[in-house]
Amino acid sequence: MLGLPQSTAIKRPLPKALLFKRFDWTPSQRNRFDDEVSRLDVMNCISPQTVPAIVAGNEVKEIFVVEVQLKSREFDTKAIELLAKNIQQRIVYVLRYEEEATLAVYHTKLLMTERTRRIASLPIVGLNLDAVLENIVSSIGDFSVDQDKSLTEQIRIDEERNKMLRQIATLERQMNATKQPRRKRELFVELQKLKAMHNA
Repeated sequence: MLGLPQSTAIKRPLPKALLFKRFDWTPSQRNRFDDEVSRLDVMNCISPQTVPAIVAGNEVKEIFVVEVQLKSREFDTKAIELLAKNIQQRIVYVLRYEEEATLAVYHTKLLMTERTRRIASLPIVGLNLDAVLENIVSSIGDFSVDQDKSLTEQIRIDEERNKMLRQIATLERQMNATKQPRRKRELFVELQKLKAMHNA
């Protein structure tokens, strides 16, 4: 699965009843999770024991791959966030509905790839598991990490950049829709400031 070495395969069910018992979820959280998720299976474990070329990191000792069978194509990501926030292990989720799947990982927020029928392989790049996880997160989140930044900082910067791009798009729509020359000019000035900040 995901192009991972056969040595990492463990395929083991993760019963929802066990999660409900272990975590202090409210009835509404349990219901939401139950409404969204059909079943869970732990598929792989990436560790120095299963991939001898990689050593444990300072923070990351192993990375699990969990396949989540969803009950509908349009699912509530809060159910996956709830699971990710409660489980202490580092996990890559394969969110599957029928023939389609998306990869997801939680690091300060839930990052996901586009939904696809043919899921890409999971990159195991790095000399230790800290680096491997960083590369997995940046690959799923579709951003690169500057050498002088931490993964958390890079996610925040990426989020701010995307927020700014959304603001620019909104201002451009408002400017095109506005008939009043004065308001159009105000929006134009605001737009140029935002663009300058984005390109800085």
